[in-house]
Amino acid sequence: MWNRSPLKAEKDTVVEKDRQGVVRHRRCNSTVDPPPAGGHLPSIATSQVLRIKRETALRTPGIIWADGDPSDPSRNIIGGRETRKMNTYQAIRDAMSIALAKDENAVVFGEDVAFGGVFRCTMGLAEEFGKERVFNTPLTEQGIAGFGIGLALMGHTAIAEIQFADYIFPAFDQIVNEAAKIRYRSGGSYNAGGLTIRTPTMSVGHGGLYHSQSPEGFFMGASGLKVVIPRSPIQAKGLLLGSIRDPNPVIFMEPKILYRSAVEQVPVDDYELPLGQAEILVPGSDLTLLTWGTPSPAPELEPVIPNLRSILPWDVETIAESVNRTGRLVIVHEAGLTAGVGAEISAEIQKRCFLKLNAPVRRVAGWECYPNALQYEKFHIPDAIRVLDAVVETLTY
Repeated sequence: MWNRSPLKAEKDTVVEKDRQGVVRHRRCNSTVDPPPAGGHLPSIATSQVLRIKRETALRTPGIIWADGDPSDPSRNIIGGRETRKMNTYQAIRDAMSIALAKDENAVVFGEDVAFGGVFRCTMGLAEEFGKERVFNTPLTEQGIAGFGIGLALMGHTAIAEIQFADYIFPAFDQIVNEAAKIRYRSGGSYNAGGLTIRTPTMSVGHGGLYHSQSPEGFFMGASGLKVVIPRSPIQAKGLLLGSIRDPNPVIFMEPKILYRSAVEQVPVDDYELPLGQAEILVPGSDLTLLTWGTPSPAPELEPVIPNLRSILPWDVETIAESVNRTGRLVIVHEAGLTAGVGAEISAEIQKRCFLKLNAPVRRVAGWECYPNALQYEKFHIPDAIRVLDAVVETLTY
């Protein structure tokens, strides 16, 4: 939980002279209110890749309407459909409300979720659907994961919350050794496909060492799992509903800085977005700038900007096709460079696109000096200058 008590500012030194003209130094204290738990980033709030109009929101590529004709997925009839202005946490809440309303076997549980959760993503769900279906758990991440696996094995739709991705490690054994393997282990008799684990991830600007990590890379080798990271409210709602209904266990990582900063016109109807498919945010020809989660600052060039959306499995075909056209690839992620998701992508792309590359694949990642003090967090993660440097170096190689 965030410490909501006032934070002590650093002491300031005030230089004064007394009546005799002797210089004296006085220390003075001041208090400031802590930043909001959800954080805010103006560059995201004003991003050009957010869909802030009804028409563009309803024509989101890949959208699959629950009431649409499954025999003709290419049709995208938007007449009569409505949108509502939502930020990311409201869109996530809307997705869970739809899942609970349409699936009587669905339950939502985790630390403090009955109260609305730290980031308010479950606000009002307990009152709407009852405390038997939306309930708090003890402070035990391993227990939350194990309980969710058991529910899924018995045919329930388990929507679990790990309060921060930084605390998912106690549940690592349950997720990787049980949820991911139980279908094989039982010879197909059981599976944990009904399990979705939501967890806030990435930096928020002041989270410090236990509230700003990006652990998605730790799950890259866990066959049987899917790992999804949305970039906006529309994506969050559609990908979360797709994750809940996917026949495999899914870890759904929600970038915390997007909870309040990213606002879009979100369709109010039930819809899904496909897992395992990248989204092309900006078409171009100069180079491929690949990222996921928090949108990367885009230089004023003509880059192809894919957003991966699914980390496991990742859309290798779309990325390889883009790199074969542009000849250059820059990968941006907040996690550390060593053994990050970018390392796997870089290795695969260099194998598939070696003869087409005009420059080495470049990775821009968090500095490998973690943990660091919370006041240095904004210097730790990639920013516009570092991304631009990497783009210029790649283009001029």
